[in-house]
Amino acid sequence: MSGTSPRLGLGFQADKKSSDYERLATAAEHYGFDVVSVFADLYFQHPLPALLSMARATSSIAIGPACLNPFTVHPVEIAAQVAALDVESRGRAFLGLARGSWLGDLGIDQSNAPRAVAEAAAVVAALLKGDRAGVRGHRFSLPPGAALRQRPFRESVPLLIGTWGPRLAAIAGEIADEVKIGGSANPDMVPLMREWTGGHGPGRGTRGPVGVVVGAVTVVDEDARLARARARREVALYLDVVGRLDPTVEIPAEVLANLGRALREDGEEEAAKAVPDEILDRFAFAGDPDAVAEHAIAVLEAGADRLEFGTPHGLSDDGGVELLGTRVLPAVREHFLAH
Repeated sequence: MSGTSPRLGLGFQADKKSSDYERLATAAEHYGFDVVSVFADLYFQHPLPALLSMARATSSIAIGPACLNPFTVHPVEIAAQVAALDVESRGRAFLGLARGSWLGDLGIDQSNAPRAVAEAAAVVAALLKGDRAGVRGHRFSLPPGAALRQRPFRESVPLLIGTWGPRLAAIAGEIADEVKIGGSANPDMVPLMREWTGGHGPGRGTRGPVGVVVGAVTVVDEDARLARARARREVALYLDVVGRLDPTVEIPAEVLANLGRALREDGEEEAAKAVPDEILDRFAFAGDPDAVAEHAIAVLEAGADRLEFGTPHGLSDDGGVELLGTRVLPAVREHFLAH
């Protein structure tokens, strides 16, 4: 990435009011971020209303869900949603797809998830393009003649696939524009993901290699101690999942055991104490602006094409976005322009 300006974005949880999303997206665009996304985590609001609010409040920034899964939202519905977002944003939408987490607790069958995600992407692509030939899949199909009732703004939108696994990463290397490692701030995962995607698969035609996106909980504040304490609480909630997915990090069994016990019995504050500093820095961007910028630069120098600074951003939404926009983003971009 020498001599180029890296792409940087903000990821938001689907837990705010429309006015909050409008204000935060306007700020993100003002500071010069390239992308804003909204998560589609289980038990939170659906991201589409937030994304539509952001689209109406902005004019240039890319906008999309990161990520929807085809097991709780059928690909036909996903196609209609991304088409609506692309119309509202006048061609700035992207689509994030992933297999989803914690769905087994709901009795949802996620067998052969990589193939299902690929079939979902094919259904969405056919509907946006207006291809009425149909899609024949094992899990998701589209009958011949099927078409969206509304006219899409574009015949295709950029596709991001979120994954920690080599099978879906290989599929992303063939069909996606970006592949996202969600919940990671680990430079060591970047070359591994690049290897999994296959570099430049034959299915990509004349397109370049799939871009690698790294995104994680971010907490930046002038008081680094408070920022890291807040990030530690956030990471404690999902470390048991992502910590087991990252093959480059070995988390001691006693750490995961202590974390699980604290979450069950003592609450988030006690669970946070079970997250060591060296583990925190693999799964979050946390500290003062200089430390967060330095960490971001390390991930980008490892080969990431884009970073997504995720919720909660700071001790407050607005304060975190402001520091990221006025301190971290300029420092990162100046570093790469100078080198």
